[in-house]
Amino acid sequence: VQLQAYGGGLVQAGGSLRLSCAASGRTFSSYAMGWFRQAPGKEREFVAAINWIGGSTSYADSVKGRFTISRDNAKNTVYLQMNSLKPEDTAVYYCAADRDLSGSYSVEARYYDYWGQGTQVTVSS
Repeated sequence: VQLQAYGGGLVQAGGSLRLSCAASGRTFSSYAMGWFRQAPGKEREFVAAINWIGGSTSYADSVKGRFTISRDNAKNTVYLQMNSLKPEDTAVYYCAADRDLSGSYSVEARYYDYWGQGTQVTVSS
């Protein structure tokens, strides 16, 4: 599966952005999906994940209550709604796919099979 992330940009602190990740192929619904981010000089970190049917989600503590992950399997797209953005949210955001029909998802990048190219999010103070 090929992934294309978009929707990043420059926003002031307190603002909102919605990232989208469009997947090619007809097996999108077979994949748990995750969002990760990487800030300059830092390691890639987990942001959010959602299982293949969208009924179960997980968030990093740093974004809990501010970010929402969702998916539309009919549109082969996963979303990350980001509210109350902070300067420390500045990073390149990546979407990733993990073939998993068990109803679970992973918060570890090493379990994801496919990655998008990343989209830059910059939050100014």
